[in-house]
Amino acid sequence: MLEISRRKFVLYGAAALGTSLLLKACGNSNPTQTSNSPTPAAGGGEGFKVAIALPGVRSDKAWNQAGYEGVNIAKQKLGAETAYVEQVAQPDQAEALSDFARRGFNVVFAHGGQFDAAVEQVATQFPKTFFVAVNGSVNAENVAALRIDHLQASYLCGIIAASMTKSNRLAYLAGQSFEATLQELRGFELGAKSVKPNVQISSSFTGDWNDIARAKEATLAIISSGADVIYQWLDNSSPAVLQAASDKGIYAFGNTTDQLNVAPKAVLTSALKRIDLAIAFLAEQAKNGQIKGQTYALGLARPDILNLGKFGQMVPEGLQKQVLSTRQAIIDNKITFENCQEGGKETRCVKTAST
Repeated sequence: MLEISRRKFVLYGAAALGTSLLLKACGNSNPTQTSNSPTPAAGGGEGFKVAIALPGVRSDKAWNQAGYEGVNIAKQKLGAETAYVEQVAQPDQAEALSDFARRGFNVVFAHGGQFDAAVEQVATQFPKTFFVAVNGSVNAENVAALRIDHLQASYLCGIIAASMTKSNRLAYLAGQSFEATLQELRGFELGAKSVKPNVQISSSFTGDWNDIARAKEATLAIISSGADVIYQWLDNSSPAVLQAASDKGIYAFGNTTDQLNVAPKAVLTSALKRIDLAIAFLAEQAKNGQIKGQTYALGLARPDILNLGKFGQMVPEGLQKQVLSTRQAIIDNKITFENCQEGGKETRCVKTAST
């Protein structure tokens, strides 16, 4: 897979910006299209090209690595030419996506809901490139959102958390607040309150998915507040949360990958999100010319993509069976999550087959 280093990307972006300004000064009517040949549309066999822009490092054993591996699967399965750029800061997102489009990539994955604004900005400039907003909430003719149904998995974790807490205080910790993390928080709340209606749940966002020191500081603050179970969604910094929880004798949840081995005394289970397989699936749809400008939401009904990891030894067998039974009820649509009004705001609520 072709790597575009962050340094090379920044230099290229600066050069491209200078060229764009020069062309504009000379009266070029389309300064954003710098290639001599048209950008290919999604679809087709030979020369199919897939790229991904990662907000963090591809070796984080979490979100970014899953995205990187998804593009690798597309390379192996589809024979695609692939490329990636990692550690893309928010101000650089639009240029990173534009760079791939200018270079003729058929489908470009923006790996995180924080890319939504950049995807909307760039997609209109490159209508022949298909963009996929992973964890995003944007759609257009050449934009699809790829979503894991985080709410379903976090609902199950909420049941476990409420059953295991002694302080009756739970916490949710993530890198940023956007639709995907808020849906995950909502699922955690709904699951916990289905067991203990009066359980208290706080939420915190570090502002950075990979800052280890900030994640540890936030974790210690949560523990100081009295919470004894933490549901975290971070990237490179997630092991710091799990280890801090273990050191302080409280519980936590792994996320994205099975993180039980990171802190076996603390991790109750993990929300397994095989975003790599989901990315490969959409890449295949694109190659076959079948991808559409819609939201692709994949949940527990696709256990190869969304599931729970191994249970920690501290989780009673009876609770494990209860959670697995609830998982099957969600798959069978006996438990669903529907839009509702609560406190004057639209949110998601639980509906069972009997209601």
